[in-house]
Amino acid sequence: MAVQYWVGDFFVDLSRNQVTQKEKSQTIAPKALAVLTYLAENQGRVVSYDELFTKVWPDTVVTPNTLQRSIAQLRKVLGQDTNVQSYIKTHAKQGYSLECYVKWHDETQTQPETVGEAVKDLAIAASSPENETSNTTVNTETEAADKEQPPRSFFKLMIAVVGIVILTFISFNYLAPTQSLSLSFGELRLLTATDNKEYAGIYSPDGEYIVFNRYSQEVCVNSNLWAKNIKTQKESQLTKNWGRYGSHSFSKDGKKLVFIESTDCTQPMVQKECYELKTLDFEKALAAPQSPTLLMECKNSRITKATWLNNNDIAFFQELSNRWKLTRYSIADNKSKVIYELEEGNLVDYDYSVKDNLIALITTHNDGKHYIEILKPDGQLLSSHQIEYPPEIANFKNIYPNFTPTSELLIFSTGRQLFTLTHDGKITNISLPLDEPMGSPIFHPNGKRALVIKGNWDSDIATIPLSQIIESQIAMSQLSQTQVDQSLSTVGNNDSVPVPTILERSTLAEDNAIYQPNGELIAFKSARFGDYQIWLTDGNGAQQLSNFRMDSSINGMSWAADGQSILANVNNSLTQTSLDSSQTSFPFDHRIEQLYQWNSEDNTALLLVRIKGVLKFGEFNLNNSEFSVITDKKVNWALKSEDGRLIYTDQLDRFWQPGPAEDQLIESLGSQGSDKGFIIKNNVIYGINEEFQLWSYDLNEDTFELLGNIPTNVDFITDINQSDILFTLRITAKKEVAELTLRQ
Repeated sequence: MAVQYWVGDFFVDLSRNQVTQKEKSQTIAPKALAVLTYLAENQGRVVSYDELFTKVWPDTVVTPNTLQRSIAQLRKVLGQDTNVQSYIKTHAKQGYSLECYVKWHDETQTQPETVGEAVKDLAIAASSPENETSNTTVNTETEAADKEQPPRSFFKLMIAVVGIVILTFISFNYLAPTQSLSLSFGELRLLTATDNKEYAGIYSPDGEYIVFNRYSQEVCVNSNLWAKNIKTQKESQLTKNWGRYGSHSFSKDGKKLVFIESTDCTQPMVQKECYELKTLDFEKALAAPQSPTLLMECKNSRITKATWLNNNDIAFFQELSNRWKLTRYSIADNKSKVIYELEEGNLVDYDYSVKDNLIALITTHNDGKHYIEILKPDGQLLSSHQIEYPPEIANFKNIYPNFTPTSELLIFSTGRQLFTLTHDGKITNISLPLDEPMGSPIFHPNGKRALVIKGNWDSDIATIPLSQIIESQIAMSQLSQTQVDQSLSTVGNNDSVPVPTILERSTLAEDNAIYQPNGELIAFKSARFGDYQIWLTDGNGAQQLSNFRMDSSINGMSWAADGQSILANVNNSLTQTSLDSSQTSFPFDHRIEQLYQWNSEDNTALLLVRIKGVLKFGEFNLNNSEFSVITDKKVNWALKSEDGRLIYTDQLDRFWQPGPAEDQLIESLGSQGSDKGFIIKNNVIYGINEEFQLWSYDLNEDTFELLGNIPTNVDFITDINQSDILFTLRITAKKEVAELTLRQ
């Protein structure tokens, strides 16, 4: 099949994913062009919806909206003339047809009509009598001068030469092959396959090794750095001890690694964790595990994503005053300097190109939109463009792109879809069906393949009767201290810790289970079929309630008081889903990070919102879309009691409640907070401390009680009724390093 053809006076070039008219080219999504091409191949015939799905999306399940979006995009591109909308005709309940003349490039081998007509007009003008006279004007004053004029055939030759030059120029500018701004992947193969979790894979500068973090199945927080020789398959543990290591980066010569390790602060002041920038000698670590070398430590700010620059400085993100800044650390001077920040906005992600010595930043500005900004390592801004989100990506979704071998092109994943991003903010979908989520690819130095992290998080919905937890605590109190220590050392496999009952499980994630008010249902979110959806169970089977788009995220759910609908934070926006699956959206101009609680009676919700890039905790009125900021503190979790008292935890996991003049710390819960949340029932707070002990605190009586031990694989406490507590249990965190091969 030809890769170039005409639809009317629109020139379609499949090799470049472009449609050109009147010297103006537009880049079109490959799938949309595939729809147009198939319609062109069947010009004048009605092509059914099913036929288009089969030809354009083989072996892929897509919704009718996907085809409709492609048709809408094509009509927009072909809609530059007022009568062009009739090119693609809709036949109700049947399909579409292309109702215009189609010319294939291999039939004529000519330029696009508009370009060809321009050359033709120029040639005609050059050979017209008027121009011929003006170019061969005879000096009538003397016969000698007249005889010196060249013959007419000479001018015809010159006209022909000029026409060829012009034609060559136009062909070069409009039809000559250019560097493709599209990527196509072929084979996907695993590079690690263990019972552990591998993460943060990168290539060494010489391309001989991959380096990654390996978490044990039992210890999901701490990891070690490992290297694997791609040719010999030999693996080497690089770090001597377990640690909370972040992503890592090679020095330009490949001799050292840099990364950030987080540790518990000995005397926490503003944050629980302290952050240490460290290096590791790669060559020595390949021979035997090494202890990393400390470069600097941050006790009052967070740092993440250390990257070694070509000039031997190290770049990283640093959070100061609730905003992220791009900072550069000089090893030689032992000093750091902020090289880029936004006064109103925030930084989301960045990547560094060793080849081009450029940084690509993803940011949010004060308008709430995402931007891509290209700058030099010294902070000089080269370009800034708003990112144009396609229909496949939710408006508020953060993206995390990496550089590709193609200049001015980055690549990112939203989960099960891959996209490219240009420096001027254009996004294009890469047609690659993914059976499970994967991260953004990181390219090999030769540019022919890329590393990805693929796999899923597996968690289940479980319940434990409150009475069993209390009884286990009573039994523990009757043991000697030695017996207690022995029992706790085998938590999860002894009689002192209750065994949870699994309510819902799959090989993927189930989470956020909440009881229906005055009903028998439990709502939860599940990714069991690839995308997060709201599900319902009555204990005898589950059914899917929602049908959100691919790669949807759900960050918080809450029942209505009457138990007939659920409010959820879906793709960073609020959506109410009724039991009949009907949905209502609540527009809001800002990105919602977390929904904590919904009071359906006054229609307000406790939210964590990002405004001008900065997190704000407050209350949102769904009736009038007004948001009231409650506190500027960093809030980890928040709920209101039945009598309306607000309880929230800060970044140190301390519990607060509003007071007459200022918020008051709940002193009795000073050491009981953790990252596992809390719930409130009948004005009693239930939570889990860092020792995996369940506790309660009565707000009315100001009394604290330690209830008992729970399994150490509990990730979150989600709800409680009169007798049972709902938890999210971590089963496995299966992540593997894989490699994508780029099609040539």
